[in-house]
Amino acid sequence: MKFSAQEEYGLRCLLQIARSGPVGSMTIPEISRVEGLSQTHVAKLLMILRKDGIITSTRGQAGGYALARPANEIAIGAVLAALGGRLYDDEFCTKHAGQLSICKHGVDCSVRSLWQVIQEAVDHVLNGLSLADMMDKGEALSNVTFMNAPPTREAART
Repeated sequence: MKFSAQEEYGLRCLLQIARSGPVGSMTIPEISRVEGLSQTHVAKLLMILRKDGIITSTRGQAGGYALARPANEIAIGAVLAALGGRLYDDEFCTKHAGQLSICKHGVDCSVRSLWQVIQEAVDHVLNGLSLADMMDKGEALSNVTFMNAPPTREAART
């Protein structure tokens, strides 16, 4: 599984906006400078986030981009879905039917079941994390534990 540059950079831009404060906002040039991205690229990412209602924009001298809701109400799953989509969706089998118009395994597909289980696990994690959880440079994320997860290297040493 890979995350795209669009998802990575979009999330980083959103974190910059979130860190500007509850009533603060940031401009494209400010975000571009802080993140080391071109203004064109930042503008594209912010347009996607604005269209999905994650951020708002205000024109003018005091304008910029701000969060549409408090950071603790913005699920990371929604942000990543806006920026890149889901790993598995209802159209997946249609897109991967091979040379046929419909997948040969439409009724009892073990592979589709695997993708669904993985998507559910990813959704569980990403929808359980808010933008606020990530604002402290991810320190809160280091305390997240998952059932049936293999022990970390550090835990195995103790």
